[in-house]
Amino acid sequence: MHTVAVLSLKGGVGKTTVALGLASAALRRGARTLVADLDPQGNATATLNPPMTTASLTAVLDTPREAVIADALAPSGWGPELDVLVSSEDLELLNEPGPDSRRLDNLARALDELRARPQGERPYEVAILDCPPSLGRLTRSALLAADTALLVTEPTMYAVAGAERAFEAIETVRQGPNPRLQSAGVLVNRMRPRSYEHHYRVEELRETFGRAVMPTAIPDRLAIQQAQGACLPIHEWKSPGAHEIGLTFNMVLAKILRSSRAGRHRLPGAADDPSAQPDSA
Repeated sequence: MHTVAVLSLKGGVGKTTVALGLASAALRRGARTLVADLDPQGNATATLNPPMTTASLTAVLDTPREAVIADALAPSGWGPELDVLVSSEDLELLNEPGPDSRRLDNLARALDELRARPQGERPYEVAILDCPPSLGRLTRSALLAADTALLVTEPTMYAVAGAERAFEAIETVRQGPNPRLQSAGVLVNRMRPRSYEHHYRVEELRETFGRAVMPTAIPDRLAIQQAQGACLPIHEWKSPGAHEIGLTFNMVLAKILRSSRAGRHRLPGAADDPSAQPDSA
């Protein structure tokens, strides 16, 4: 099971949209998929539309045992090949900053429990962790549990500073408790191809982070909001914009899985020349 933490440092950049787009792409590949909704706002849970559960990720992060996980795990409305560990508002209580590391590794323990399912059950091939828009305990829990971290940003004047802080957090976890963690890089969301400002901000990101900026950006299309409003995967929404978005998420997911196997996307300051041009999509 390859685990991807999708994170951002501010709300409103479309982080959950990216997490759900990757889940849709994974389903299109035929991969059995798990989404863990660590965001107390619960937008991923709402869009995936699972049946009511008797527990949430809050209970799992307190007690990562098989019975508790089963109570918080539900099939999504997208089909039997995608399950969701559901969010709840009281997750916010676990996101308070502080030195207490209690429960930080419980998400990793829970995912290990899911990996150890009986052989008769088809295992998850992809797990997507939708983090809250901060570097609090919940995001750190996700980085401890993940194989790959994907940073989502918009092409704004604050993008570089936010990406620097996120890369620092990823590097801290990689050098400490989770040495297997790889950075998938920066994914620019809500890109308007005709906007000079957006192109300027993307070039600013590339000047700072080089190949860590994904060459494939997610364009700003109404189809994303339409598919989410209908609680459908973007690949099932019938419009030219949705088709374009679906193909883009296919490329992003393929690049994440490929780059994590090869360890291609190093963190800024590593051996790569930060001025190097990104490779082609």
